[in-house]
Amino acid sequence: MTSQGPAMPPAPDAAGKPPLEVLLCSPRGFCAGVVRAVDTVERALALYGPPVYVRHEIVHNRYVVESLKQKGAIFVEELDEIPDTTAPVVFSAHGVPKSIPENAAKRNFFALDATCPLVSKVHREAEVHFKRGREIILIGHAGHPEVEGTMGQLPPGAMTLVETVADVETLVPRDPSKLAYVTQTTLSIDDCTEIIAALQRRFPEITAPHKEDICYATTNRQEAVKAVAPRVDALIVVGSPNSSNSKRLQEVAERNGCRHAQLVDRAAGIDWSKLDGIRTLGITAGASAPEVVVEEIIDAFAARYAVTVETVSGVTESMFFPLPRQLRELDKASETAAE
Repeated sequence: MTSQGPAMPPAPDAAGKPPLEVLLCSPRGFCAGVVRAVDTVERALALYGPPVYVRHEIVHNRYVVESLKQKGAIFVEELDEIPDTTAPVVFSAHGVPKSIPENAAKRNFFALDATCPLVSKVHREAEVHFKRGREIILIGHAGHPEVEGTMGQLPPGAMTLVETVADVETLVPRDPSKLAYVTQTTLSIDDCTEIIAALQRRFPEITAPHKEDICYATTNRQEAVKAVAPRVDALIVVGSPNSSNSKRLQEVAERNGCRHAQLVDRAAGIDWSKLDGIRTLGITAGASAPEVVVEEIIDAFAARYAVTVETVSGVTESMFFPLPRQLRELDKASETAAE
């Protein structure tokens, strides 16, 4: 019996480009909270004209931020960078500490809160636990604006941040029978599960959220990547390096059988040297990355490969969040006046 040699690579196409099968993850890209936040800035610009001030990046995506800058949005890190103005001031999707809207009110700013409602849910949970006398553990990443916003809902010392299982092992709560935990909404599901298990092992009486805090979009995008990762030679995550949910997608891909995953803002950021010899490629996008950049990435590969695209579909998303109340009321008033 003769032994078979290694499989021959597929032949190049007529233009000499090697074939590449692209598996496109679905769902991917914008979630309902990001759509609401971006639409808040764009609607404010349409109703009031520029400038519209935005505290912090409205979402963590350079393409989105630069596009809004071109339309007249001005991004600042702190309110003291904003002059006295009647222009709208928008709080980002990540949420802000309570001190921020309080300071905005003192300066009579017209504030629009674009915090994702699922982040606001975590804020409300934390407040309820605090009122019930519980010490709160926040599972999240230090320095992320969502974490700063959540911790800023309560007085200093009311909430303790843990990032790893090792952090859990060194916790010394005031009263182990009066503990609760909440989480950042954009964590790795697997990492968070391990940390929660460690908390429940050490503190069996700890109170969990009524419904998990990791948002539907984070969960769905990670599950889609898990389905594709074992089938591809490499995977591209479209997203910015400061985007927590995008970074988690890169980690999930590599943990689930993909030997190489890249996080890229734009096509110009692709490291082609790491992609030599690939025959299959996965592509996904973080919850703050627009579909136009996904298309740009596919076009970049199509310039080098004979690309065929297959969409690998997971759950269908239908979540919708309305704009902030002030903008809805203005839109309703405009419609009434036009009748």
